[in-house]
Amino acid sequence: MRLFRLFTGTDGQSHLEEIKLHFAPGQFAEQSPSQPATSISFSRMAPGTFIDWHNAPRRQYVITLAGEVEIGLGDGSIHRFGPGEGILAEDLTGKGHTTRAVGNEPRITVTIPLAD
Repeated sequence: MRLFRLFTGTDGQSHLEEIKLHFAPGQFAEQSPSQPATSISFSRMAPGTFIDWHNAPRRQYVITLAGEVEIGLGDGSIHRFGPGEGILAEDLTGKGHTTRAVGNEPRITVTIPLAD
């Protein structure tokens, strides 16, 4: 699994950086440290759906389970994510990002808002 952080830089633009997952021995398997979350939801987005410039509504993980998405940033770059790839969305201010479901199948995600 690859995990990325989407955040607002000092320039007011959204940026992406890869997050390294850290695992420690657990009772049955290695696991990452727990993080408090408030809920969980699943979403389905039809291929071709485009969401213009917006910010994340809150700090949350968005993990793609099926389909693909392109995230557009203010510098003109476009980043594609598919099944098993996740984003920690933290760009709560600034210009934000765009979202486009690409490919031939719906994008299915799990969203996990983080507790403050």
